[in-house]
Amino acid sequence: MRSKRSKRGTTAIIDHHESPTVIEGSLSVIADAVNEIGVRINTCYGITDRHGIEGAALGLAENDRYLQEFSAPGDGMRKGMVGVHAAFTCSDESLAGAAALAEKHGVGVHIHVAEGPDDIGVEERIRELTRDNWMLVHGVHLPDDHGLRGTIVHNPRSNMNNSVGYANPARFSNPTALGTDGIGADMLGEFQLAYVKQRDHDVEASPDAAWSWLEGGWELFPEAKQDLVTWSYGTIEPWHIAFTPTIRAIDVDVNGEPALRDGVATRVDGEEIRAKAAEQAVRLHAALEV
Repeated sequence: MRSKRSKRGTTAIIDHHESPTVIEGSLSVIADAVNEIGVRINTCYGITDRHGIEGAALGLAENDRYLQEFSAPGDGMRKGMVGVHAAFTCSDESLAGAAALAEKHGVGVHIHVAEGPDDIGVEERIRELTRDNWMLVHGVHLPDDHGLRGTIVHNPRSNMNNSVGYANPARFSNPTALGTDGIGADMLGEFQLAYVKQRDHDVEASPDAAWSWLEGGWELFPEAKQDLVTWSYGTIEPWHIAFTPTIRAIDVDVNGEPALRDGVATRVDGEEIRAKAAEQAVRLHAALEV
């Protein structure tokens, strides 16, 4: 499944993870698997009080363990933050604990903010905790003058899928990046949708704003700027990409090593991965039906 990401020219992934029955060590398992494919990863465990105070504490401990694991300078293939599922599922104590842990490790907090109506008013709870290196995902229901520090990550496809509203990130003074919230892995496709959605809101909008949000992702994972992608379309600039469908990656080099050649993953067998994922999906769905 992950191999499809490099097939779309994505060389670095920034993502939450949550597995409440298997917390300890989970971030290392994920980072190892993503690095095996040849893709960079910035991951964190999304803490929440939905599984009790103990569950939140275990989530913080996993973030702490993982951040200590790669504290020495590395090759830029894996990074981490402190994860928070969303403020409305966390107590003030858990939010403060996440902020303190992030300060300890010199990283930001990756948190979903004001995605839906249940999280309206979140800015009052976290304003004093936020820092410039925080990642504020969604922001759909944030007021224009929210006063939060950090980068807004705009997820138009996910927001439309969940019918939670339009964030209109052009209204914020914060830096803005483009994300998928786990729905799809095609960032050029996400740019096209972000532009169309903005155009739906403001007929005078050009692709330039959505393109700047796409470029904002590089600022969150600057090591990825050295990676090389050869595309099936020769003109990679906003006005062309906005109206050109089915652009795909042909060759991808991550950290100076090949990850894709002629559209095929070089380090793993993509078909084998998809077959195993399909088997596990059947097992998971069967378990959910019990």
